Amino acid sequence: MCFRACISLLLLLSCATSTPSPKETAARNPRLANLQRAAELPWRDGGRCVVREASRPWPVLVERCFRALDTRRVRFRDTEGRCPVASADAATLETMVGICLLTQPELVAGVVIVIGAVVVAVAIKEELDAYELKRGRPEVGPVLETNPAPPEASAKQRPGPGPAGEDWPPPLPPEPGDERPECKPVPVPHLGGNGPHDECADKIPNNSFPGWDVLVNGKNFDALQLASRTLWDVKTDDFDRHSPRSQDFLARVKLPEIEREKVLAEACGYRFVVGVVSPAHKAALLALDPGLAVVVMDWC
Repeated sequence: MCFRACISLLLLLSCATSTPSPKETAARNPRLANLQRAAELPWRDGGRCVVREASRPWPVLVERCFRALDTRRVRFRDTEGRCPVASADAATLETMVGICLLTQPELVAGVVIVIGAVVVAVAIKEELDAYELKRGRPEVGPVLETNPAPPEASAKQRPGPGPAGEDWPPPLPPEPGDERPECKPVPVPHLGGNGPHDECADKIPNNSFPGWDVLVNGKNFDALQLASRTLWDVKTDDFDRHSPRSQDFLARVKLPEIEREKVLAEACGYRFVVGVVSPAHKAALLALDPGLAVVVMDWC
C-alpha cells in the first residue's frame, strides 16, 4: 500500500513539474521578463521600442524607451526619496525621477501609478503570444530577431522615398572584406521625437549622412564621420540648468549606456565620441570615466 502511494505521489510530482510555469520561464528568460514588465505600462508607439530593446537589461530598456512611454497616464511618486533631484524644470524632473523609479529592482506600491486600464501594446502582445504558443516546447528562445539583418538583406527591403519625399542615401563605399556584417554601417532614419537633437547631430562636421542615424553592431548611432571611422552619440540635455547634485545624478544615469555604446563601436573598429552642449556636462562625464572622448558641440 505504501509502495503504491509513493509511486502515485512521484507521478503527480512529475506531471506538476514537467511544464515550467510562466513565472519560471520568465525567470530563465530576461527578454520575456522585460516584456511582461513593460506590458503593465502604456506606450505611445504600440510597444515597438520595448520589443526592439527587450533583450537588453531592464534599466537600459527604460532609458532608451522612456520617450515612448505615455507619461500623460503615468504618475511618479518618490515617496521614499530614492531619486534625489535637487532642482530641475518640471519636464526634466519627471523624466529623471521616472527613469530612476522604473529601474528600481523592487517597486513599492503607489510609486508608479498608471491612470486607467492598460491595454497591452500591440507589439508587446504579439511577442508575448508567440512565447505562449512556444511554452512547453524544448529550447524556447526569443521569437523576434533583434540583431540587424546583414546590409545586403536590408538593401533589398529598403522602401522608396520617405514621408517627406527624401530618398535613401547612396550606398556606402565598400568595406574591407573581412569586416563582420554587423559592423558595416547602414544609414537608417532618425528615431525621431527630438528635432533639436537631430539637427545638432546632422551638423557634426564631416557627417557622412546628415539626416540619418547609422546602424552599427545593433545600435543606432547619431552620426558617422566615415573618413575617420568615428561614431557619435549626441546629448543635448540642458545640463547647466541643473544643480551640481542633479548634474551628477543625470551623468550617472546616462553613463552605463554611453559606455555600452563605446564598447559596441570599438568592437567594430570605430572611434566613439560623445557630443554635449555644455562644458559642465563634459566635465561631469570625464570625472566618471576619463577614458571617454567628449566634445562640446559649439555648433548647436
